[in-house]
Amino acid sequence: MGHIDPTAWVAPSAVVTGDVTIGPHARVLANAVVTGDLGPVTIGEDVVVMEHALLRGRASHPLRIGSAVLIGPHTHLNGTTVEDEVFVATGVSMFPGSRAGAGSELRINSVLHVNSELPPGTVVPIGWIAAGRPAELFAPDRHAELWAVQEPLDFPGTVYGVPRGTSMREVMRRQCEAFGPD
Repeated sequence: MGHIDPTAWVAPSAVVTGDVTIGPHARVLANAVVTGDLGPVTIGEDVVVMEHALLRGRASHPLRIGSAVLIGPHTHLNGTTVEDEVFVATGVSMFPGSRAGAGSELRINSVLHVNSELPPGTVVPIGWIAAGRPAELFAPDRHAELWAVQEPLDFPGTVYGVPRGTSMREVMRRQCEAFGPD
């Protein structure tokens, strides 16, 4: 199980559950949710997790955050790796199997797609999507080009453990099982 370093601080309204390790001097601010219920979460030293962020570990994709990282408000980090000195701005989404290289920046409302690797020092512009290994950057209006890179990254298989085309009824049945007992 996890451990919260005695020099770290978690706001009284934040939720920290399951296998979560929080490093020295880290801060988890109001109403953030850090859940290691489905897989481990490790937060490094001098990390700030801002208000209303959601951080989730997964059994097949632990969530790992390096040191000297800012996790902005309203972010969604799910089974990803964030290396040292990364800036994750407001509203960013990072999906299972993804990795943000050291010193990179994910600006407001950007996305790092499933199984994608953002090279160190890369900047993802506001609202853009990074996908692939190494990640290519796509403006939101380049959906057809993005889909050509995104489809083989296997979002449904990685996130839900099902092949593309599986019905939502089956996906949600599995999700309900995963998130709690009947």
